[in-house]
Amino acid sequence: MEITSSASPILITGAGKRIGLALARHFLAQKQPVIISYRTRYPAVDELEQAGATCLFADFSTNQGIEQFALNVTQRCDGLRAILHNASAWLPESSHSSHAQTLAEMLQIHVNTPYLLNHLLEPLLRGGGHSSADIIHFTDYVVERGSDKHIAYAASKAALDNMTRSFARKLAPEVKVNAIAPAMIMFNEHDDIEYRKAALNKSLMKIVPGEQEIVGLVNYLLNSSYVTGRTHCVDGGRPLR
Repeated sequence: MEITSSASPILITGAGKRIGLALARHFLAQKQPVIISYRTRYPAVDELEQAGATCLFADFSTNQGIEQFALNVTQRCDGLRAILHNASAWLPESSHSSHAQTLAEMLQIHVNTPYLLNHLLEPLLRGGGHSSADIIHFTDYVVERGSDKHIAYAASKAALDNMTRSFARKLAPEVKVNAIAPAMIMFNEHDDIEYRKAALNKSLMKIVPGEQEIVGLVNYLLNSSYVTGRTHCVDGGRPLR
């Protein structure tokens, strides 16, 4: 099921590659206005711009950068159909950087950025009536199980997961707020055969479903008038292994 196209754009953070890029391509194909953020100007950003997306540089590593991005969005539209918080980083605990720095960077991108953007852009989400707008936070299945090699990452995604319920309470009934918690959705080009086999064996379903699995779920959430404050796991049954 496709969403009904809206004159108000869907904002997707970090849409220059992978799932964010797939979502942007999907909505543009439906003639839905799209605004994306990017920090690195991947070739796909040029493609999206040529297809009609509004592509805005964003540096979410500082609060000033977040505030500037929000200002740029408000200058380009007077309403938003949805915010999809896809921008992310995956830093492990490492001897090459301090634990304090790793934690600060993970909290900045996964907690400070969506927290501030939700507040700063709230006026653009309101005013359309009951369940007329959406916020979707992209978390991770490791929120439930933790991660010994990505402790700060998992903790920051857990904070984002909790924020989903708080913003759902704050913004209802005009704005629905949900989270999507994926596990392995797509391989990287450089992933070798042994890694791919091991990854497939971690889930009950034994597949890597591809980005359309997320696109379909996003469509469902945007079309719903009743689902809010929930985390939707897309993990192939990994927690049951």
